[in-house]
Amino acid sequence: MWKTLMQTSDSAAALVMRLALGIVIFPHGAQKLLGWFGGRGFFGTIEGFSQMGLPAVLTFLVIIGEFFGGLGLIVGFLTRVAAAGVGLIMLGAMFLVHWQHGFFMNWIGQKAGEGFEFHILAVGLAIGLIILGGGKGSVDRAVAQ
Repeated sequence: MWKTLMQTSDSAAALVMRLALGIVIFPHGAQKLLGWFGGRGFFGTIEGFSQMGLPAVLTFLVIIGEFFGGLGLIVGFLTRVAAAGVGLIMLGAMFLVHWQHGFFMNWIGQKAGEGFEFHILAVGLAIGLIILGGGKGSVDRAVAQ
């Protein structure tokens, strides 16, 4: 099981996908966990998500999934697990929060919220990484050899 989970090709495409998704997701997790980049931090995020009706345990999983999933993707450690977590979080955000605002993001600030186009891209990258693994330069590749 462990070897199968860590097995990956030497794919440069997986490296690019992994870094792109990790670099985008990590700051979101850092906002939620540490309050970096203008975020509310751990307790502020718990409070904010509870006001949207999300239970604290689910919010905790989102915070941990984005922060450690983003880090895992950047270094390529447990890439498939990290990608699956991030993909599930993005699906949840898409359907629970962003669906009501339509497809397009709020580029010019005239809508009440953001659409879900970003989430489709993140889910697509996550699925690709679940299939390919971490690729070139990943911890997974180094461990599996």
